[in-house]
Amino acid sequence: MTKGTILVADDDAAIRTVVNHALVRAGYIVKLANNAASLWEYASKDRVDVIVTDVVMPDENAFNLIPKIKKLKPNIPIIVMSAKNTLMTAITATEKGAFEYLPKPFDLKELLNIIDRAMIEKISKKNKIKTNVEQDVIPLIGRSNAMQEIYRVMAKLTQTDLSVMITGESGTGKELIAKALHDFGKRKNGNFIAINMAAIPKDLIESELFGHEKGSFTGAINKSIGKFELAHNGTLFLDEIGDMPLEAQTRLLRVLQQGEIIPIGATKPIKINVRIIAATHRLLSQQIQQGLFREDLYYRLNVVPINIPSLRERKDDIPLLVEYFLQKDFSEGTSQMDIDENALIRLNEYDWPGNVRELENLIKRIMALYSNDKITLDIINTELKKMKIDTDITGNKDISINESIEKFLTSYSVDQVSQLPNGFYNEILQLFEKPLIIYTLQLTNGNQIKASKLLGLNRNTLRKKMSDLAISIYKNSNN
Repeated sequence: MTKGTILVADDDAAIRTVVNHALVRAGYIVKLANNAASLWEYASKDRVDVIVTDVVMPDENAFNLIPKIKKLKPNIPIIVMSAKNTLMTAITATEKGAFEYLPKPFDLKELLNIIDRAMIEKISKKNKIKTNVEQDVIPLIGRSNAMQEIYRVMAKLTQTDLSVMITGESGTGKELIAKALHDFGKRKNGNFIAINMAAIPKDLIESELFGHEKGSFTGAINKSIGKFELAHNGTLFLDEIGDMPLEAQTRLLRVLQQGEIIPIGATKPIKINVRIIAATHRLLSQQIQQGLFREDLYYRLNVVPINIPSLRERKDDIPLLVEYFLQKDFSEGTSQMDIDENALIRLNEYDWPGNVRELENLIKRIMALYSNDKITLDIINTELKKMKIDTDITGNKDISINESIEKFLTSYSVDQVSQLPNGFYNEILQLFEKPLIIYTLQLTNGNQIKASKLLGLNRNTLRKKMSDLAISIYKNSNN
């Protein structure tokens, strides 16, 4: 007894042959189509259980046919294959009602598993997104295997309101992922509001998130609407959530549980309907063990995790990224440039500690500083050498703390300094003290008596500083 009838549509005869043999061995009846016309003829007239089709056909794009097939026979699962392995291909496949998207080249075992699942489930997804996008309009570049799984997960998430936790090193593009989930999701007509927890002074986080009434605290000269209210019916992106103080974490958890906020100084709650996407470069599991992050909040936010690979893990994408940045900067007014093969090879050999952002900044700098029409190996070597010098200044253990601090201070402008609520001295002191105390507590496994001795501080002084800096270590504490 056969397992079912599969229609395979692809203009590549070799692919049709290989897939046909694999499906016949697995117990399926197979019908083959080499263009969109024959695909439509089989799908509309014959009994077909599952359709497996390439996107690009010689006579028509399969994406144009899928809605017609779904309208005529809504219960037929359609598996889409494509050699154009971009996020937009995956999203468009989902939008058109495809059961699954499979980038080429693919593993035959994976295809068989998907077909088996489609036969069992017999599910077709309704098209909830009406936007018809024919080309990539968001800067998520890459066709590496590491990015393909992310595209597939993202395509499914655009159909939901589930909370997402995006993890990855700095510079990997976490905010771009969050923005894409919003722009192609159910809430695309609402606001996308981003807030960086690491960039906001501890005392102002609750005001930024929930808003405040006029006169509710010193300096509140006007009423302020918080980010939650601004993101109502949209998406709130909480970047660097691992840097959020514990007190604010507790308030955030309460808001997520109750679905309402109370601005500082207000008495009436405000109902909010917000999708939360959070991101961090920190290991939150480690922070939970150290008492720096609430475990219940973590599970509330980490409904669907997405880990963004480092550029070191997706070096196959470097040529695509370079080409994108060259075209982007050219369109923004710089001279057009190309890159030679030896230069690309050298870029592939570099470790990219700053990830995609570091690569983009390198291309921007080269296009701004060089008048050449081609980026050569010599240019790349010169600029990478400069980058190494910069890394040594900030990361070499042989340089003094004074030199490192002086380097860090240059990132502040006069305007930024003037807006610090507690003054420049206290701001920098806290930035230095907090990681110093946390590191010392880690060395002593949370024992405050030992930590105070190592720091040369009175135990009560250490406790006060921990309270002021929102540091709480619970693991194996002997206090």
